[in-house]
Amino acid sequence: MSRDPGTHTTGWDRALTVRAAVATVAALLAFVGCGAVLPGVGGADGTGVGPGVTADAVTVVFVGTDLTRTANLTGFNTASTGDPVRQMRALESHVNANGGIAGRRMRAIFRNYEASDDSPAAEEKLCNQITQDDRAFAVVLTGQLQANARPCYAQRHTLVLDATLITIDQATNERLAPYLFAPAYPAYDDFVRAYLPALAAQGFFDGARQAGIVAVDAPANRAMYEQHVVPYLKQREITPTVAWIDSTDLGTLNTGLNQAAVDLRAKRVERVFFLGGTRLASFFLTSASAQGFTARYGISSYDNPSFLIGNPDIIPREALTGAVGIGFNPSQDVADREYAFPATDPERACLGIFAAAGESFGTRENARVAFPYCDAVLLLQTGAKDLGADLNAHRWLAAVGRLDTQFQPATGFSGRLGPGRFAASNGYRAFGYDSGCACFTYRGEDVSFATR
Repeated sequence: MSRDPGTHTTGWDRALTVRAAVATVAALLAFVGCGAVLPGVGGADGTGVGPGVTADAVTVVFVGTDLTRTANLTGFNTASTGDPVRQMRALESHVNANGGIAGRRMRAIFRNYEASDDSPAAEEKLCNQITQDDRAFAVVLTGQLQANARPCYAQRHTLVLDATLITIDQATNERLAPYLFAPAYPAYDDFVRAYLPALAAQGFFDGARQAGIVAVDAPANRAMYEQHVVPYLKQREITPTVAWIDSTDLGTLNTGLNQAAVDLRAKRVERVFFLGGTRLASFFLTSASAQGFTARYGISSYDNPSFLIGNPDIIPREALTGAVGIGFNPSQDVADREYAFPATDPERACLGIFAAAGESFGTRENARVAFPYCDAVLLLQTGAKDLGADLNAHRWLAAVGRLDTQFQPATGFSGRLGPGRFAASNGYRAFGYDSGCACFTYRGEDVSFATR
């Protein structure tokens, strides 16, 4: 039997923009607490079962990140996401009524994570609870930002179905394979390659000789900056000015963002875009306003556009004038009047699963946690369908790699899977801020991130 999940209070979310306890992203933390060596990662023969798998059950843990206290501290507003425990139970019931996981019953456990207590130590504690106490085969992560989190699960051979909108590059995925996969979001490398040309296509760089980049100081962002951003801007004869932001805690975050605004104002930079998302855009626009700095901004789903719109008392509307970018997460990109809800068969399928358990959503934004939960569980079930006695992460990843376009996330527009891919979402749309409606709107049809 599953553990008692406890009672639910409002404020659950993976809308990372509002977390006061922000991520430590220094590379040296990647192996803290969970060991610097990942024995067996990528080297097992793929036979037998993984942890948390018995003859008749598979343990899957769902993490819910509680932002109630953080929202009270910051004053930010965020839309309700419903009851994550009920959503988990709905998915558990659906899976078990439809063949289970590789013929086994899915045993779902819910774990609360308090956002305001976030730290490497808290992430390690959570990892220990899930891998040692719960003995999970898979964990659906939401809002875990510390750099030591995912290596910890990989060392324990627990499959992470990552529902956190976080910057994980291909090199990190390969290093932690086969224990890290994003069922709802695109590959970060694919995103960065598409992001800059999409900004250019909307005239973002027209007439610019300089561009500011505000980025979380993380290994993935530094790699993307050197490999993609610098060459692209230099080709257009644009001088980049990058502000690497230490997001160890709220103090270092605010200090870094304030200094970035001062530096960019001094250099008279008129174009600024963000790498790493999480909460940089919302905090930077607030800091920039206080410093008297204005620019035209390039943003994306990583920056949570709906959150920028929903907090006009903190984020000035005029700061968004001219903002453009790309979106791959409709639940946090645009309002339902701009993109009908529901719009896709996967959305309707997931809504049906939740409705059967009495869980409904007034808007797509209210489903922004439920949809990634649903994507994670349905992809886990689909990939495990024929694994039988060999239900392990190696075999599951190989099976998922054969699905090609058969799986489409409810969270996004389209999907593509294949060997060497560690993310399921494959579509985006250009968007921009419309001063007439004080909202973001999509511009054009779906575009694929990748074809491989």
